[in-house]
Amino acid sequence: MAAGDVAEFVEQNRQLAERVERFRSISENEKHWRSRREFIFRNISDYEDPQLDQLLALSMVWANNVFLGCRYSQQLLDKVREMAEGIVVEDAPVFKTRDEIMKQQHR
Repeated sequence: MAAGDVAEFVEQNRQLAERVERFRSISENEKHWRSRREFIFRNISDYEDPQLDQLLALSMVWANNVFLGCRYSQQLLDKVREMAEGIVVEDAPVFKTRDEIMKQQHR
């Protein structure tokens, strides 16, 4: 879903869009929310009540990994990356592990 696709989806699904807006965290900036909202929109049909909490948790895992560099099990990361396939995050930060930094310094 490109940015234009998300806008069109929101227009066509006003009630769902208003429901999803309630899931925004108070600490989430606009850039993070736009990306996480797209993640939720892409996957919400697979996670109806009572599984909606699982989708919201997965969306936070994905956003935390992308924007904050949080690390999770490979199995969980593979799942959320597959769910987020096609979401374009502009200017996403690039994170390096301590081992990567140390290896680079020894060169």
